[in-house]
Amino acid sequence: MLRPKRRRTKAERGLAAILVAPLLAGCGLLSPLPDDTTVEKRLAALPTETMPVERPVSIRWNDHLVPFIEAESDRDLAVALGVVHAHLRLGQMEMMRRIADGRLSEMAGPMTTDIDHGLRILNYRRGAERSAATLPTETRDWLQGFVEGINHYQRVMTEPPHEYRVLGFEREPWTIEDVLTIGRLGSTDVNWIMWFRLLPLLERDDWPEIWAKLIEGGTDSAPSFESGTDLALLSDLLLGHTKAGSNSLVVSGERSASGAAMIANDPHLGIFLPNLWLLAGIKSPSYHAVGMMIPGVPFIALGRNERIAWGGTNMRAASSDLYDVSALDPAEIAERRETIKVRWWLDEEVTVRETPHGPVISDAPPLGVADGPPLALRWVGHEATDEVSAMLRVNRAENWDEFRQAFETFAVSAQNMLYADVDGNIGQVMAVRLPIRAYRVPDNLVLDPRDDRTLWRGFADATDLPVSYNPTQGFLASANNRPVETPFPVGYFFSPDDRVVRLGDLVRANGKVDLAHLEAFQQDVTMPSATALRDAILAKAAATGVDSAANPEQRAALDALAAWDGAHRVDSVGALAFEVFVDAFGEAAHGPADAALISVDAKGYNLLANRIAAAEPDRIATPLADALSGAGEAVAEYGAWGGMHRMGLAHPLANLPVIGAKYRFAEWPVGGGKQTLMKTSHRAAKERHDTAFGSQSRHISDLADPDANWFALLGGQDGRIGSPAFMDQAELWRRGEYVQLPLRPETVRATFAHETVLRPAGQ
Repeated sequence: MLRPKRRRTKAERGLAAILVAPLLAGCGLLSPLPDDTTVEKRLAALPTETMPVERPVSIRWNDHLVPFIEAESDRDLAVALGVVHAHLRLGQMEMMRRIADGRLSEMAGPMTTDIDHGLRILNYRRGAERSAATLPTETRDWLQGFVEGINHYQRVMTEPPHEYRVLGFEREPWTIEDVLTIGRLGSTDVNWIMWFRLLPLLERDDWPEIWAKLIEGGTDSAPSFESGTDLALLSDLLLGHTKAGSNSLVVSGERSASGAAMIANDPHLGIFLPNLWLLAGIKSPSYHAVGMMIPGVPFIALGRNERIAWGGTNMRAASSDLYDVSALDPAEIAERRETIKVRWWLDEEVTVRETPHGPVISDAPPLGVADGPPLALRWVGHEATDEVSAMLRVNRAENWDEFRQAFETFAVSAQNMLYADVDGNIGQVMAVRLPIRAYRVPDNLVLDPRDDRTLWRGFADATDLPVSYNPTQGFLASANNRPVETPFPVGYFFSPDDRVVRLGDLVRANGKVDLAHLEAFQQDVTMPSATALRDAILAKAAATGVDSAANPEQRAALDALAAWDGAHRVDSVGALAFEVFVDAFGEAAHGPADAALISVDAKGYNLLANRIAAAEPDRIATPLADALSGAGEAVAEYGAWGGMHRMGLAHPLANLPVIGAKYRFAEWPVGGGKQTLMKTSHRAAKERHDTAFGSQSRHISDLADPDANWFALLGGQDGRIGSPAFMDQAELWRRGEYVQLPLRPETVRATFAHETVLRPAGQ
């Protein structure tokens, strides 16, 4: 059996980084930022002659560099999409391609080899290659056209993206497998993020009790991590690129002011520049739609066509299992060596082990559990599935039946997909390939593959699972909350109910819903369960005498809490006191490890409120007083929630040492919190911080009008630094404004002022 070589320690890799630092002066890392440019110059840089299309393709652009592509054939549309994606986001796409393949060290040097090792074990390409081998001809032709567009652009571009120079990229051809691998990265099972945090706790004596409480509560799957660790970086990397969160709402014609159905999508992803979405309109013989696309993935994930609109939120489905494979026959464990190429340093050879139950994920250095039993990860995403065909069918669908059937081949990441149509109908589908298991809940996080009950017994797809269509309440809302029950487990860990409850309350309170209502919903920062917890805090402070004996800091916190209305506004003193109190109280009362577990319980603040109310006064008085002191000190230092809670916009290159500061482009105070509709998730509220995950794009469509489609990206459409569209939508997002994307070609021609035409050879 192959044995891993001794891995270089973090200290050794840190020394390597220091030793190579003098070499950086002569490399692309010190390249200056690109000069500012104009819309006209950006469009002039787009190659248009001798293109790999059969007929001319018209691309209309608005001033935000959002394209509307009209092609005479589906194949030409796919090629044009490849060209457009490459023109706007090739640098970002190349970074994503390397992340998905565990090639960070080719960009960042010796400090990221452990993360690369972990990514090689996760092996997103495995499922992509299996899926590519089984694609229908129509889908393969579409993907091949898209890849041809990317490759043509890359071959003929005269000025490579800034990332090429800084990160040392070569012009590597793209393949269908590359596109599918990026799709797999974006389909990461968000349950892994919580598992990573829990694995070191398996050795605790009280682990069975911890697991029982987690399963009973159904914890959120994105707990906080200590910053600066490889585990935190790996988790942020995966969470930032996957469709981990979101709100989605559809309102029937009976509840809308226009009399037609409406949809509002608010995806929650990593917050960085460029945004993880780009906007586009498309028209060909089979397609006529507008919406949001992942760079490097050729379908509209959220948007609408002439007849229907769609959106979704992560289902948090049970798409993976962990197995203790220590009892496997060694002959059942295959091993291979992989070489991690390291920029400025020696390449590193690592071992990846595979079992019949998946790769041995415990070998990943960031997890810090290599000394325990070997743990294998089985994931639906490592199988052959077909999300591209599914979403292309959705893009073409004209009614509910076609929409539901479209998801038959969709597997990862599992989505609660919402539907609205021009006739006022609404619906919801569970878009997932779900393993069928013999139990409702697992006995443990880690399963024994020798127990037949733990093995998968086939799969259920969207056509087998429950749906909702035209419910009597007249609306459907999804916010990563627990879905409907099935005979086998759908999932175990979900977001608290704050967001889905808040959406329902807002719809019911506003009568006939219109555009202004939906815009307000997407900017809402009230957390329903927070006021109940606030009341429990104040009541316990009075009951224990902490209130009457309060020092000036404690009194400031108590007064701020008493005056607070539960809204996490920028100028809210109460929100600041509340957030600091909750984090400080958890650590004071339970210790850092248990506090982290409590903070992610799916019952949200309601559980903590009940615990505070039931606590014995003599046991709770001291941690209560200490937490109030911390909250009062924060009020004195930061003044209001926005003084501590910030929104920062930066390119991933901002993480590079020495030169990173020039890639930080904006920062401002921001409202919202971990479970508000306008989600701005954050780590522990101990000091000034930036939100790194949450609401970063918005979409609203009114099906009464083909042109009534509004979008906003937290950032901009163009990935080129210096472009006027690099972050021009950030201010729109802050003000709650949107960019209109019409469907009618005549409206596009009237409002999209710029046109380029891709011409085939000889024309």
